[in-house]
Amino acid sequence: MKLWWIRALFCVTLALSGCSRSEAPAIEGNAAPDFTLKDLSGRDVSLSSLKGKVVLVNFWATWCPPCREEIPSMVRLNKGMDGQPFQMLAISVNDGGKKEVDPFLKDSNTVLPVLLDADQKVAKRYGTTGVPETFVVDKKGIIVKKVIGPLEWDRPEVVGALKELAAK
Repeated sequence: MKLWWIRALFCVTLALSGCSRSEAPAIEGNAAPDFTLKDLSGRDVSLSSLKGKVVLVNFWATWCPPCREEIPSMVRLNKGMDGQPFQMLAISVNDGGKKEVDPFLKDSNTVLPVLLDADQKVAKRYGTTGVPETFVVDKKGIIVKKVIGPLEWDRPEVVGALKELAAK
């Protein structure tokens, strides 16, 4: 049995086991919980500092096959949204943090704005049940869409909806 499969099963089981939370999970129509996480350069990035932009908050892991499948479409979406009030935040929940994420990004030649949530505190605040899981946050900081599972983020209808949201 492959190691990634065991880790994925363990993490899903852990997430579904009812971890105690002090807040309700993030839901559509409510304000997105604020957070501050380090990027791969060690700089702090806060969701609240991005008000005025549409923000795609994606929780993922290097060991997650569906995450790996959706990453190329996320890269294309990010490039396609250049010049728009838009910010993608790919939040890695890898417990090894940067030492696991950096080699994956280099090996796959992937360029994305990655934040590190190795202790999964932000993922728990958002009430994620696994990865990938994505929240679309409007310019005012309100969650307008929650997507569980992978998505082809560069499909014309998805790009169109995000551009329309960014134009509001």
